[in-house]
Amino acid sequence: MEHPTSKSDKMGKSRLFRVSLILGSVFMILLIIIYWDDVGATHFYLHTTISGPHTSRQPPEGNPDPKQKPEPDKEPSFLSDIDAFVNQFLVGTMDPTEQVRGQHLAADAQNQSNESKSDEKFVPRREWKIHLTPISPELKQRQEERKEMVRTLCSANSTLDFPGKNRTFDDIPNKELEHLIVDDRHGIIYCYVPKVACTNWKRIMIVLSESLLVDGVPYQDPLDVPIEQIHNSSLHFSFNKFWKRYGKFSRHLMKIKLKKYTKFLFVRDPFVRLISAYRNKFEEENQEFYKGFARVMLKRYRNYSDPPASVVDAFAAGIRPTFSNFIQYLLDPRTEKEAPYNEHWRQMYRLCHPCQINYDFVGKLETLDEDAEQLLRILRVDNVVQFPRSHRNRTTSSWEQDWFANIPYELRSQLYKLYEADFRLFGYAKPEKLLHQ
Repeated sequence: MEHPTSKSDKMGKSRLFRVSLILGSVFMILLIIIYWDDVGATHFYLHTTISGPHTSRQPPEGNPDPKQKPEPDKEPSFLSDIDAFVNQFLVGTMDPTEQVRGQHLAADAQNQSNESKSDEKFVPRREWKIHLTPISPELKQRQEERKEMVRTLCSANSTLDFPGKNRTFDDIPNKELEHLIVDDRHGIIYCYVPKVACTNWKRIMIVLSESLLVDGVPYQDPLDVPIEQIHNSSLHFSFNKFWKRYGKFSRHLMKIKLKKYTKFLFVRDPFVRLISAYRNKFEEENQEFYKGFARVMLKRYRNYSDPPASVVDAFAAGIRPTFSNFIQYLLDPRTEKEAPYNEHWRQMYRLCHPCQINYDFVGKLETLDEDAEQLLRILRVDNVVQFPRSHRNRTTSSWEQDWFANIPYELRSQLYKLYEADFRLFGYAKPEKLLHQ
């Protein structure tokens, strides 16, 4: 016969189990509610499909060997599974209705392609381009040296110091990420630097991302993109727009793309870039830059108490800031107290954050043609676009001596200190001739 105490203990344990089960169920319901709130918000933000580069589609350089067997896939680790899940959750989701709609559109497109219509717009299919010759070892080595230079000077052991060097990517304000343009179709991130062929690279990005259509068809030739549309920010999906679309997941999504996408920038001799900026913005009639900057220079350094309001009137009267006035403006402590440097003369490291972003390709304007060809091959889009050849009168380093002839030695020295990080990070020699009296 069972002892009464034992029976009572069993009933107590059973009751305790039921209470625990109920409390656990309530906890799970609360957890699901909180989780669903986050997931629902994410699904709302991720209303478009964004996918990384599909490297499995890319054929190898040179002639493929038909006898070569594919290497067996390595067993994924637990952490890689987690990373894949997060990536799929944040990046690779698509509304099922959109998938069905996409399948129907694909089917319709296939049916239409089989019909011969006189007014049909035919867009040829673009296949991966196979190169019979690999990229030369010299070009590869040059890239490695440029990237190693940046890594070395960004390290904690380097004596080079400049504002923002040691901050993390999360420390960079959202506004300062506006120069990072994303192309999700090809898995590309481009940091544009004004006065460094950025107009043509923006043309390339518009063509690749298919963000601008004419009669419903994307532009295929970069030179066909209307000049007034090239710098239209609405055509470029940049990092500073992520918060509006992805909310609190924006930084994590940026880091995923920075890890998986190919990142590049183009740089230029810092002093030559300043000369180019001055020529373009202050030697040509530009009302925006005249009103915002030239009038300030004329008041401060040319003793014009009330310069003309119109750039046309000012130029007609022979009134314009000199290059020396421009340098004075850059070195004036009041300038950056009022507002950050304009992007056309802001330091390149401040635009692209090379110590926080590990760029895969560092191009230079001085080797633009070679670098552009090499980069498009690396991106495997050289069958889709070709970099436009520039026929304009490009400012070159040989002009530096003439332009700085009337700049006092003290100002030249101060100017070098202001742009020293750009000189050293990107491998430009110190302009010794300009810095000696």
